[in-house]
Amino acid sequence: MTPALEISNLSATLPNGLRVLRSVSLAVHPGEVRALVGESGAGKSMIGKAVLGVLPPSVRVAEGRIAIEGTELGGLSPKQRRTLIGARTALIPQDPLTALNPSRRIGPQMTDRLTKILGWDAAKADARVRQLLDEVQIRDAERVLRAYPHELSGGMRQRVLIAAAFAAEPRLIVADEPTTALDVTVQKQILRLIAALQREHGTAILFVTHDLGVVAKISQKVTVLYAGKVAEEADTAALFAAPRHPYTRALMAATPRYTDPLASLKPVDDAVLAGLAEEIAAADRDWRAPHG
Repeated sequence: MTPALEISNLSATLPNGLRVLRSVSLAVHPGEVRALVGESGAGKSMIGKAVLGVLPPSVRVAEGRIAIEGTELGGLSPKQRRTLIGARTALIPQDPLTALNPSRRIGPQMTDRLTKILGWDAAKADARVRQLLDEVQIRDAERVLRAYPHELSGGMRQRVLIAAAFAAEPRLIVADEPTTALDVTVQKQILRLIAALQREHGTAILFVTHDLGVVAKISQKVTVLYAGKVAEEADTAALFAAPRHPYTRALMAATPRYTDPLASLKPVDDAVLAGLAEEIAAADRDWRAPHG
């Protein structure tokens, strides 16, 4: 089966030559949720931005390939790339308030992609977003579509963005820490919604998160990142049962446990970080040799 997303040997650099992504390879198959996990600065969101073609201007893809349903993005013109990404992918962003335009009503923001990118007529687009609002359990669709973002709660705004992401039946969704800005109760509701919609629509999801609890609940496969390098990847159940890499084990040990709320936090051991630094330095030396 052709993966919905395939990343092979992807490296990205800053103007000074520093690599921010280090030979990353992963695949997400139709109907699968792959979690991309690691601490802040590991490169998780950078991979999502590379897939969606929205890397910062200072970051350059130096090597590797990204393919969506077998079509390699590097072989397309900028217009073809935008068309493919617009038609087959979607994003659920981290902060629903900043992701929505505060000066526009919710309705046009939800239908714009359907009418302007996919060419749907207004009536079909309106019917589709109302259907999806119902699927994300927003009952008063008329009021929500007329509202401005500030008139909705954080959880409602995130439901709107989830509905907008699924509206055009994308093959792949990049979910960039979509529950980070929400309280714990709403997080749980949002995760259930994403999981239910993913199963119903058979969508592949690249789920970016730093939360191992979220990883355990929503994903089938996991890629663990450190400093832009893949430390470990495995099926979710296998990773939690027997993590192989010392960094993965250290991350798990550092996770607070509700069964022991008074226990001291366990930071990642300096020896583990030193070992990772040596791995990365060696990988960078090997990479620089042919790349100058």
